[in-house]
Amino acid sequence: MSADEMDTGRRRFLTATASVIGGIGAVCAAFPFLASWTPSIRARALGAPIDVDISKIEPGQKITVAWRGQPIFIVHRTREELDGLTIVAEHLRDPLSQESVQPTYADNIYRSIKPDILVLIGICTHLGCVPLYKPEVGSVETGWEGGFFCPCHGSKYDMAGRVYKGVPAPLNLPVPPYQYINDTLIRVGDDGQQGTGAA
Repeated sequence: MSADEMDTGRRRFLTATASVIGGIGAVCAAFPFLASWTPSIRARALGAPIDVDISKIEPGQKITVAWRGQPIFIVHRTREELDGLTIVAEHLRDPLSQESVQPTYADNIYRSIKPDILVLIGICTHLGCVPLYKPEVGSVETGWEGGFFCPCHGSKYDMAGRVYKGVPAPLNLPVPPYQYINDTLIRVGDDGQQGTGAA
């Protein structure tokens, strides 16, 4: 074997070795960068579904929980509040919720799986304020049947989160995905591909 052939073989070996080591180095260098794209444990927890015990919510009462950094309103509606939903229909911008955001199983007059338990994202669809819960009849104005009132710009919603005509908010309050784990526990943020309507 001549010296030239020996140098060529050595050169090929060194080039191949350097390429392999360089490739391993590139992967090692890229790993922290690629790992930074995955959400942190805290970020995953913020987006994760939450379980809420509704057993202690009295009729007429609202609680607020946080999911994905948003207030979630859970309201135990009374029979009178449910009856009021038909009374106000003619004053609403989108009474059948055709333009608004809700899962198909909440596509009904109650905008909920079970008529008495309402679950909404509590953010005004105008500029993102948090509406006040005003369930008392007449507490906002004459003819008020109860619902949600945004004091920032005067947007009004009924007890199903449906927006009134003539206010700045363009859409009904959104209904997040949710499901019943059992009679007293709901999971917000995951509907388990639930396809049932109001019971």
